[in-house]
Amino acid sequence: MFEDIWDELLDRDIVDNSRSTIENKDIFKLSPFKELSIEQLELQQKIIDVCKKHINDDEPYVFLVKGEAGVGKSVVLSSVINKIQELSKEKSSALYKTNNYLLVNHTEMLKTYKKIAGNVKALTKKNFEKPTSFINQRKKLIEKADIVLVDEAHLLLTKPDPYNNFVEDNQLQEIIGHSKIVIAVYDDKQVLKMKSYWDEERLHSIIGNYNTEPTYKLTNQFRMHANNEMVNWIDHFVEKKITKIPKDPEYDIKIFESAATMYNVIQKMNKEYGLARIVSTFDYIHKKDNEEYYVEEEDFKLPWNGDYGNITWAEKAGTVREVGSIYTIQGFDLNYVGVILGPSITYDESKDELKIITENYKDTEAFRGKDEFQNSEDIKEKIILNSINVLMKRGIHGLYIYASDPKLRSRLLELQRNQ
Repeated sequence: MFEDIWDELLDRDIVDNSRSTIENKDIFKLSPFKELSIEQLELQQKIIDVCKKHINDDEPYVFLVKGEAGVGKSVVLSSVINKIQELSKEKSSALYKTNNYLLVNHTEMLKTYKKIAGNVKALTKKNFEKPTSFINQRKKLIEKADIVLVDEAHLLLTKPDPYNNFVEDNQLQEIIGHSKIVIAVYDDKQVLKMKSYWDEERLHSIIGNYNTEPTYKLTNQFRMHANNEMVNWIDHFVEKKITKIPKDPEYDIKIFESAATMYNVIQKMNKEYGLARIVSTFDYIHKKDNEEYYVEEEDFKLPWNGDYGNITWAEKAGTVREVGSIYTIQGFDLNYVGVILGPSITYDESKDELKIITENYKDTEAFRGKDEFQNSEDIKEKIILNSINVLMKRGIHGLYIYASDPKLRSRLLELQRNQ
């Protein structure tokens, strides 16, 4: 009924945008008013109950939420920050007059949250910060925040980073020390840098000193309109396992012989559905010196993504002629994603599995501090595999793949023929 009413309003020029245009906007996807699943609603209520119960504790209280890409972690946090801010204005609430924040160490996502805050009554842009800004502000004020939600907690720094004005040892530890309650959502399969390297052992060594709930796990996939076999195929792939490509009538997966051909299909899908983009593993030089750098393959050459100020990358129409990186697209949805697997991702014929060549990976910043780890090669490989995981799980309706390595490309095309 709603769809019919909206289409009628559009026909009468009472509203300006089609439903698909609105649904493609980043602020719609992270709206605090977006309908939640039963699992998400249960988590939302659980977090609010925890906050009410522990807001007057003498010691910090920590609640961890774990969930892989696409399970709706950020949507839940968006609804929670809105709800607790509403409660902070109710005299009868245990959360009355509380000072609350949502932190995210991701520039593109912070843009979206602040855009939402500008359009929602209960929220202000001050409720949303980067972790370093929050920590430095709390130190200056010598005052604890009440409730702090941390989105994408796997991006928190685990060592000093003076370049980004963080001089302490660990951001999560500092956030807990400056807050009464911390709700942190994370996915250890999305860790992309040595300076923010998290695993279960490191995480629990931090929170083990505080009162905490058992880790809550979100499991249902909401981004990808794909069956379990398709999601499992991607999960196996990022574990280096190459298995038979499943069939899914609702999800479009294609392997391409040519990056240029894949790009042509992405352009076509973008014209028809919007939000179709090319992305790539960080296997091509990309520096922050205002020069233009390109992702190049045999018959393909496009520039890396630009920085568009307060506009998120995929929201800008012209970025269909660019290549997005993991740092641009992490946390966001696309309708169709074309993934270039660069020269660091190759094929081991003897084992019939992926072979990762870490020296081909051009994100040197990701490996900074590698000498501090005894198993640095294992972690470097894990970071590259995590980046594949981030990229391949962006597409709601489809995933297109081009492999730079001829042997890997040939093996994937063979699997496609036998699908």
